[in-house]
Amino acid sequence: MSELLNEVSELERKSATAARLFDIRRIIGGLFVLYGVIVTIAGITASDADLKKAENININLWTGLGMLALGLFFLVWLKVRPVAPPVPEDGA
Repeated sequence: MSELLNEVSELERKSATAARLFDIRRIIGGLFVLYGVIVTIAGITASDADLKKAENININLWTGLGMLALGLFFLVWLKVRPVAPPVPEDGA
């Protein structure tokens, strides 16, 4: 019986780890940070011709910074409020 309880507790621990690993906030935050870095670099390296097309507004820079801020928000939110492990239901 003790062996069965050990196996069940091991599976519950793995389930909680998998829930934290595949939290959607981690995926969304990571992608926004990655794309934000790329778009920000494109905004920093924008030429004068590119700025002229956008009426002298560096839209890539502003969009990239916004994406970075949103991605960092999701990642901070993940750290501040982590996913709680599932509570096992007592059948007895």
